[in-house]
Amino acid sequence: MPNKQQTLDILFEDNHLIIINKKPSDIVQGDKTGDTPLSEKIKVYLKDKYNKPGEVFLGVTHRIDRPTSGIVMFAKTSKSLTRINQMFKDKEIKKTYLAITNNKPSENSGTLTNYLLKNEKQNKSFVYKDEKNGAKKAILHYKVINKSDNYFLLEVEIETGRHHQIRCQFANIGCHIKGDLKYGAKRSNPDGSISLHAWKMQFIHPVKKEMIEIIAPTPNDKLWKSF
Repeated sequence: MPNKQQTLDILFEDNHLIIINKKPSDIVQGDKTGDTPLSEKIKVYLKDKYNKPGEVFLGVTHRIDRPTSGIVMFAKTSKSLTRINQMFKDKEIKKTYLAITNNKPSENSGTLTNYLLKNEKQNKSFVYKDEKNGAKKAILHYKVINKSDNYFLLEVEIETGRHHQIRCQFANIGCHIKGDLKYGAKRSNPDGSISLHAWKMQFIHPVKKEMIEIIAPTPNDKLWKSF
């Protein structure tokens, strides 16, 4: 029987939390595709590693889009899940992404503030400059940190975790994330991913009260490596 750990890129694990570097093809939670979600793979790994009888508890604390890679945190106890959920709500967890875009924003660093309205049917968010009924305020901060011949590497910190926030806010200023056909990129990436990576997470451990900083290595492909 293959070792379950080989299929999971575990960045951090203790009695309370498990943090994974998600592959672009993985879904965090089950959806209509019926594909095995990351949450189920982790449950199998935990059951196997700790010889747990019966059902394994695993709480999904947040999600990142399927074609996006990088950090996803899960709770191994109901106590840590409740605390982490509250920390996300109170914006006490700092999340930083890396994005590869086809164009450079007009400024080298700045803040984007918009109102996003999610269309459930299209599974897409639309950007509005002003408040609109049902739209949620979306704020992110960015800086351009590198460039190649054709692309720009941006560091992005999100203040509000909205549906497809980084993807649609950057598309709105003409900076499409590489491979993101849904939001206007010209070509897809060969593996179906988009060049958006949940890179860094900083937070106070919900039980141990220590500062934790997690960094997820970027995907192993030529473009990411060129940066």
